Amino acid sequence: MAFPIGELSRRTAVKVPTIRYYEQIGLLPAAPRTDSNRRLYGQAEVDRLNFIRHSRELGFEIENIRELLAMSEQPQSSCHKVDSIANSHLIEIDRRIASLTTLKAELARMISECGRGRVCDCRIIEVLADHGHCRSEHRSLQTTPLSANVRG
Repeated sequence: MAFPIGELSRRTAVKVPTIRYYEQIGLLPAAPRTDSNRRLYGQAEVDRLNFIRHSRELGFEIENIRELLAMSEQPQSSCHKVDSIANSHLIEIDRRIASLTTLKAELARMISECGRGRVCDCRIIEVLADHGHCRSEHRSLQTTPLSANVRG
């Protein structure tokens, strides 16, 4: 049973523009089209898109998802590479948690040192203006190389 992109979106909780994007980058095969040029999908696309969505929710990068999808199509092969991808991702999550923990501690310290008086005497403003006032070396997750922000 074939259905249009809006129904695929409803069944998978993935927005239509995201579905089109996944088709564009090759994560989702290009859908066959009707005579009126409407895309048609089936259960295989629902299953694949659910796999992609869940992988994105877990923070996997697009290229890792591409590899995992390819491996999932070879069910008799070894899962060593799958384990390797998942373990690498776990290490990256641990690194992010450590970075966030450092950022949280620094921000909490800045807040605790604020006298809550005037802005001209605000410790938070002072520390933000001069990284030398920080007690730890840290980089925001926004400035470190992480997973690309992808629609999803």
